[in-house]
Amino acid sequence: MSLVVLGASASPFVRKVRVVLAEKGLDYEHQQVNPFAPPERWREISPLGKIPAFRDGEHVINDSSVICQYLERRFPEPALYPADDLAFARALWIEEYMDSGFTPATGPKIFRALALQPLLTGKEPDAAAEAAAQKVWNEEVAPMLDYLERQLGDREFFVGERLTIADIAVASPCVNARHAGFAPERKRWPRLRAFLDRMWGRPSFKKPIEEETPLVGKRAARIQD
Repeated sequence: MSLVVLGASASPFVRKVRVVLAEKGLDYEHQQVNPFAPPERWREISPLGKIPAFRDGEHVINDSSVICQYLERRFPEPALYPADDLAFARALWIEEYMDSGFTPATGPKIFRALALQPLLTGKEPDAAAEAAAQKVWNEEVAPMLDYLERQLGDREFFVGERLTIADIAVASPCVNARHAGFAPERKRWPRLRAFLDRMWGRPSFKKPIEEETPLVGKRAARIQD
C-alpha cells in the first residue's frame, strides 16, 4: 500500500486529510507542494491547481473532502462519518461551513497576511496589516464563532458522541488562525475554545501543529485568553 498526501503542511485542507489518516492509524508519505510555486505538470495531478492531491498507488484523488470520504470508504474503521442519515448530513454541513465560509475569511485575510507573508518576504507585518486582520476577525470571523459555539452546545463533539469529520473540519482551519495569533476567547466562546484545546491535544493534530509552528506559528505565543 502506498498512500501519499501532496500539499503544503500549513494548508488547513492538507492538515484535515493528514488528521483523518492519523485517526485511522494509516501510514502515509507526505510530499510538500507549494501551490504558489507548484512543480511542473502539477495540473496533470491537480486539474484545479489546488492542494491537497492524494495518491493511493497509481490512483489520484483531489479535494480534501473527496479524499476524506474516499478514505472512509476504503478504510472504514474507525468510522469518522455518522451512520445515521441526519447526523451524516449535519457532519457534512459543518465541514462545508468551515471549508467554504470560515477558511476563506481566516486564510487569505488573516493567516496569509500575518503568518505566511512574513515567512515568504522576511518582513514582519505592518500596522495596517495587523489592523486589517483584527477587523476581519471582529466583523467576519466572530459571528461564525458564535454560530459554532451554539452548534457545539454542551456536547464534547459536534455530531453525536464521538469524533467525526465535523470536529476535524472545525479544528483544522482554527489552527491557521492560531498560527496567526488568533483564537476564540474563553470568555466569549468557552465551549468552543475548550473543544479546540481538546482537539489540538490529540496526537493526530499535535504532530502537524508541532511541525508547522517553528515556521508559521510564532505568533501563537501572543494569544491571550
